[in-house]
Amino acid sequence: MNQTQHPTQTQNQQAAHEAAATARGPLAGIRVLELGTLIAGPFCARMLAEFGAEVIKIEAPDAGDPLRQWRVLKDGTSLWWSVQARNKKSLTLNMKSDEGQQIARQLALDADIIIENYRPGVLEKWQLGYEDLKAINPATIMVRISGYGQTGPMRDLPGFGAIGESMGGLRYVSGHADRPPVRVGISIGDSVAALHGVIGAMMALRHRDVTGGRWNGQQGAACIAGQGQMVDVALYESVFNLMESLVPEFDVAGVVRERTGGALPGIVPSNTYTTADGDNIVIAGNGDAIFHRLMKAIGRDDLANDQQLLRNDGRVPRTAEIDAAIQQWCSTQSIDAALACLQQADVPVGKIYSVRDMMQDPQFLARHMFEEHSFADGSPVKLPAVTPKLSVTPGATNWLGPQLGQHNEEILQSLGYSSEQIAAFKSKQVI
Repeated sequence: MNQTQHPTQTQNQQAAHEAAATARGPLAGIRVLELGTLIAGPFCARMLAEFGAEVIKIEAPDAGDPLRQWRVLKDGTSLWWSVQARNKKSLTLNMKSDEGQQIARQLALDADIIIENYRPGVLEKWQLGYEDLKAINPATIMVRISGYGQTGPMRDLPGFGAIGESMGGLRYVSGHADRPPVRVGISIGDSVAALHGVIGAMMALRHRDVTGGRWNGQQGAACIAGQGQMVDVALYESVFNLMESLVPEFDVAGVVRERTGGALPGIVPSNTYTTADGDNIVIAGNGDAIFHRLMKAIGRDDLANDQQLLRNDGRVPRTAEIDAAIQQWCSTQSIDAALACLQQADVPVGKIYSVRDMMQDPQFLARHMFEEHSFADGSPVKLPAVTPKLSVTPGATNWLGPQLGQHNEEILQSLGYSSEQIAAFKSKQVI
């Protein structure tokens, strides 16, 4: 396949970055095998790569991860790919071939963490399931991300982030009461599942290390290895985990939380309001002392001094009245004037940012939230910076998303395959 069309840094730059990366990051020395496509599994692996782990991503030889062609493209490759696959190594393998499965098995047995997001049962068909690997390497840590988890009556159904958001409760409470539910403008279900995968992987890695450490490649009595485990992440459960007090409110009080637009139900005031210039502003005056300052700032001393409104439980029955008072004031203010006034009063307030706002904002800039890189043709690109920010071992972008199969020879040679064997794999379309 012609690889020259994929935007990336020059080979010399990339080789230098890769060499430097081996000694960087809190996860330096950790090997990760990524088996999966699109968002949840790859995002999970991406975060580990950003903090120093060596991540080997297996892709289909013909087209690779479909995300390479998603959304806005440059020279035929997604700009999203530059972010989602940064710091990863790309190995192409035909996983339907015996040779491809054998290579993947070698990599899996040598990995500290395996991340996969196939439907349950697919890896077992390839003899790459958790139990298969655990029988050889007891320290195996496998993060399995799927729509509904590895058990239960729905385990075999296809599950995407949008379905997880719906089943997990997020869609039901998103939007306005008089309209159908809406989605968040990003794949939030996949991303939340990915973060759960990262958390699970780190906890499993910690447990493995305190129970003996990494597998030494031997079996039987000579093997001294820590205890690995499977991290079972379901998309719908990851979303469900964010749903605050939804369950006990229904169980104890019979309350079903409904859609409330820009407001946060039961926490007053916290809503979106429109200023005189037509901009939207979010005001969170729901703390008791904050509410008093907010009412004073907008000239409503009567509400500030109303004894019934001193606490949140007294404000909830009068939500409409309080929101109307705030909106009336906002309608007389420009967004800049409203922000200045409420910030002076120490009231949490914020403009709703577009990406244009973000990239011009002093706070984003002061926190170095954008990184500058170059594609192979020399054209610049800005990426979001790596978060969270660690004071001693921060993460970094060492290279952009790799070309398809860019690391084939490097990885296969590290497994002991000769140049002749690698050439044979190419001719047989194994890689």
